[in-house]
Amino acid sequence: MDSLRIEDIKKRGTLPEHVAIIMDGNGRWAQKRGLQRIEGHKEGINSVRAVVEAAGALGIKVLTLYTFSSENWSRPIQEVSALMSLLLTTIRNEVDELNSKNVRLMVIGDINSLPMAPRIGVLNTIKKLENNTGLLLNLALSYSGRQEIVQSVKRISNDVKNGLITPDDIDEDLISTYLETHDIKDPDLLIRTSGEMRISNFLLWQLAYTELYITDILWPDYRESDFFDAIESYQKRERRFGKVSDQV
Repeated sequence: MDSLRIEDIKKRGTLPEHVAIIMDGNGRWAQKRGLQRIEGHKEGINSVRAVVEAAGALGIKVLTLYTFSSENWSRPIQEVSALMSLLLTTIRNEVDELNSKNVRLMVIGDINSLPMAPRIGVLNTIKKLENNTGLLLNLALSYSGRQEIVQSVKRISNDVKNGLITPDDIDEDLISTYLETHDIKDPDLLIRTSGEMRISNFLLWQLAYTELYITDILWPDYRESDFFDAIESYQKRERRFGKVSDQV
């Protein structure tokens, strides 16, 4: 890893605290090489490993990876089964390395919809890493941004019905506390690989003021230097949150 570049980035300051990534292009990477789609997902694990290491080296607090969407269940059953098997294998293979790097793990999404083996594997890994204090690696698994909002509305409605809150209590801050990401700040930077110009039902509430960075690189080809490019682009931006430059 380029230690000089890391130090240069740190000296500039204004690092994002929370980076989210839509890891797109695994299937296309494989198809371009005449391989089965799962081979792209396997190579994508190396990209995950590289980015986790780079984020940790920079001191970024939270890295959220869009790992498997609720819509992905509609893919061919062979691919879904292979992805679930890959998830379990990866969790088992990477847990010791994550632990050595002081990484903590959390998951958002409908984890109960996962098959038993990968679900237990994920929960065991969360438990093993729970006392770590470094990078928080947040995996979006069987995740839907709209469904997250629907579930939060249901919980708010129930709490109003039970007299725990009143309709007048409901504001943006309160809604945020009912989301799965209530313990972490909204992403400062969203990276999407493969050049697609959409957010694909990912963190719909949380991305309201997030800076977007789109790259044509397919996820299996994405490495530390590409992640650093995105961070440096972020550092050059002025985040105004609706204000004018003179107010920032």
